[in-house]
Order: sequence, then structure tokens, then C-alpha cells
Amino acid sequence: MEREERAKRDRGVIRVLLLTLFLNLLVALLKGVYGFLTGSLSMLADGFHSLLDASSNVVGLVGVYIASRPPDRNHSYGHSKFETLAALTIAVLLVVASIEIVQMALGRFVHPVQVRITVWSFAIMLLTMGINIGVSTYEAAASKRLKSDLLHADSRHTLSDVFVSLSVLVGLAATKMGYPIMDTVFALGIAAFITYTAIRIVMVCSDTLCDAERLESEEVRTTTLSVDGVMGCHNIRSRGREDEVYLDLHITVDECMSVGDAHDIADCVEERLKERFPSLTDVVVHVEPEGILERLKKDR
Repeated sequence: MEREERAKRDRGVIRVLLLTLFLNLLVALLKGVYGFLTGSLSMLADGFHSLLDASSNVVGLVGVYIASRPPDRNHSYGHSKFETLAALTIAVLLVVASIEIVQMALGRFVHPVQVRITVWSFAIMLLTMGINIGVSTYEAAASKRLKSDLLHADSRHTLSDVFVSLSVLVGLAATKMGYPIMDTVFALGIAAFITYTAIRIVMVCSDTLCDAERLESEEVRTTTLSVDGVMGCHNIRSRGREDEVYLDLHITVDECMSVGDAHDIADCVEERLKERFPSLTDVVVHVEPEGILERLKKDR
């Protein structure tokens, strides 16, 4: 990805995060304050979850800012993985929220609290659910368009709020019908779902941080062999983020070919691959004379 395209993409991610930050703060305020006033632990826990959503947006903004910095002497590949690290930080915040909710729920089992359920309790939960559905859909679409690990993680995070809020509604209804313990039970269910969301985010981010294969080797081989003069292709390796892929491969050419001609073919391979895979940032092509593999095997 060229620097100008990268800057444009980062600006897009920042715009999405700023809008999401504002909406998450609004949702957290509505659920948290009303949950506190009525004594509903599940509603308060859901508000705390939304507040962490807003905190993760701040972390994401910092991560994108650092990731957008150009390569320097100590980071010759750039700083893009800082965005993925920011996504991992979101997962850590989710786990912290889960632990806090469990502690509060266990305390309620020992010291029950009278919960007041009103029409406004249901109205606020339905309103915030609608906001979260809109935010999650918007972030998911933006994450695909901008190929952002961070927005993907945050969209899943926000989507978890929708299911969490739905469980809170059920808990409020059960409490209204005379089963106040259900408010605490559903708070524990929220904690479990938050933990699951954190695990999913870690799994997605690990593909980037652990250099999982990003491009299908067979597709790379087919594209490479379509270049005139390439007789073979092997040792294909790809890694990086979805929007910033690094690829290296070996090609074989006629052993009688001059170095200059072989270099020209390598350039053609690089251009053809970047046309086929727009996410490619860097391609390293190692040129070998045809038959080198067989000779090496015989020598062994």
C-alpha cells in the first residue's frame, strides 16, 4: 500500500473511531446512570461494558496514530502492527470488565439489593440496542472497506453489546415478574459473553502477530508462472496484516539468461503480483537458474 493510500485509509479509520467513541459514551451514560439509580446490576454492568467500548476507541485512536507513522531507523517495516496491538488491548479491557462484573455479581448473591424496574428501564435498553446495532454494522462495513484489524475487533466488540443488552432485557423482565436473582444471573452471563468476545479478538490478531499465511500459495504460483520467462516457482511465503502483506518467493529462469534479463523478469513478477493482490506492500523475488534444485538434490 502506497504512503498516500495508507494515510487516506488511516484518516478513514480515525473518522469511524471518533463517531463510535461519541455514541459509546452516550450509550454508557444512559445505561450506567439509570442502572445505578434503579439498582440493576445487569444494566449497570452493561453500562460499564459500553464505557469500556469508549475506552477501547481511545486506545484505537492512539494505536492508529502510532501505526500511521512512516518507517524509521528502528522500524524499517513501519509501525502498522501497533494497530493490531491496540486491538489486543481492547481484548484485555474486555477481560478486566468481565472480572469486575463477576465480582459485583458474587457480591449480590451474598448481599441482595432491591431492584426497581420501570418502563424507562426497558425504553433505555431498547434505544441503546438500536444505537449499538447501527454502530456495529457501520464498523463492520468500514473494517472490510479499509481492511482494518482494529475496526474488525471493535465491530465484534460492539456487536457483543447488542446480545448483552438483549440478555439484560430478559433479566429485567424476569425481575419485574418477581425473580430478582435473575438480574444477577444475567450479569454473570454478560461476563461470560464478554470473555468469549475477548478470545475471538485475540485469535484474529494472532494471525497478524504470528505471521499466518495471508495469500494462497497456489494463486501466487499461478500468477507468477504467467510471466514470460518464469520456468518455476517455489518457497512462497506471505505474512502481515490483511491490508499490508509482505511476500517472498523463489523463481527459476533459463540458466543461460543474463543477470539483467533475469532482473527484468523479477520486476515483471513483482508488478504482476501487485496487480493481482492489491494488499501487497513488498515483494522479494529470488532468482535461480533452472535445474538448480535437481543439482542440489544430487549433491546431497
